[in-house]
Amino acid sequence: MGLYLAGFLLAGATGGIVALAIIAVLVRRHVVGSPPSPRRNPPEGISILKPLCGFDDDLEANLERFATMDHARFELLLGVKNTGDTAFPVALAAAKRWPDRVRVVVQNGEPGLNPKVNQLVTLARAAKYEILVVSDSNAIAGPGYLQEISALFEDPNVGCVTNPVAGEGEASLGALLDNLHLSSAIGPGQIGAMWSVKQPLVVGKSMALRKSDLAALGGFEAYTSALAEDFVIGRAVRNQLQKDVVIARMPVLNLARHRSVGDFGRRYIRWSVIHRTAVMPTTYASQGLLNPAPLAWLAWLFHPTGTFALAAAFITIAKAAVDVASASTLRGRSFGLVGLAVVPLKDFLIFIAWLNGWFARTVNWRGNRLRVTHGSRLIPPDDFVPLPATFPEPEPVQTPEP
Repeated sequence: MGLYLAGFLLAGATGGIVALAIIAVLVRRHVVGSPPSPRRNPPEGISILKPLCGFDDDLEANLERFATMDHARFELLLGVKNTGDTAFPVALAAAKRWPDRVRVVVQNGEPGLNPKVNQLVTLARAAKYEILVVSDSNAIAGPGYLQEISALFEDPNVGCVTNPVAGEGEASLGALLDNLHLSSAIGPGQIGAMWSVKQPLVVGKSMALRKSDLAALGGFEAYTSALAEDFVIGRAVRNQLQKDVVIARMPVLNLARHRSVGDFGRRYIRWSVIHRTAVMPTTYASQGLLNPAPLAWLAWLFHPTGTFALAAAFITIAKAAVDVASASTLRGRSFGLVGLAVVPLKDFLIFIAWLNGWFARTVNWRGNRLRVTHGSRLIPPDDFVPLPATFPEPEPVQTPEP
């Protein structure tokens, strides 16, 4: 019995490493070449919605990157839950420095349990342009980012544009693990899903929609109690609007400098619950095959022979090499030997998180313990009272005179 189970696990691990090698080739194919540029002159206007929460690494520099992007018509809306947020003075300083492009918008009401989407409800109402680009506070985008999004939306069949995600800026072990996993698994997974099953995965680090399409889906108000709002919105664009979801060529970088290993583990413990409740069990099980090294070592535990140990060691080394190759290609800079060395630790922690996803249905998020149900819907605690956003349109915070 042990031999049969070991053989089954090793076969799954072998299939997983082959799939990862194919995805690495697809990643290289996807990012090679120049992104398209808009043909329309002037291009359609874009409102960047950037919900802030606390003082992220290099926040001032990142806001400068977005405020000075090379696009003819855009605005940058910086959202905060309240004026007590530590990001608020930084946002005000940006609005003062670029008053024609940057506005600060304070959240109006608290309509649901997802704090990011609560901010997006208010931000979307304040936006003046048709194309809305949701950008996380620690997301970095390079030159040509808005041009590519604008060009892709010139196709009327496109309903959502997202970008492959990579990680950048690691100055601690936890940040290295996080950036490496984003660059080797999350971003390549988006590209692999697009090429293999024609279902691009939307990641909310960068998600662009037409305001009219969002309204047809019920606005962000319809997703205030979805934990994986990005995934759910992408699925709604395909299934309800019958429009295409497109993954842009240009990656968006998640900036993480200082995180602990515990921070990394807790993040993916939460993500495991998101994934398990958002997809079918068979899909979630197949995701485990894309982490083949732990499966190979489990095979050895069930049948501890030299042959199985050698096979597990080979798969571990191959997995590290493929991960670093994909990750370095996607972010445009190598993770080097240090990246190779930490892949086994990353894979072990991700495997524990994946196992957790089969059983756990609660998450700790921003100080709240919440239960997650099918479709990543959040169940409120007993004392939760929604505070609907009340409109007319929210007024942007005025920058005080010096």
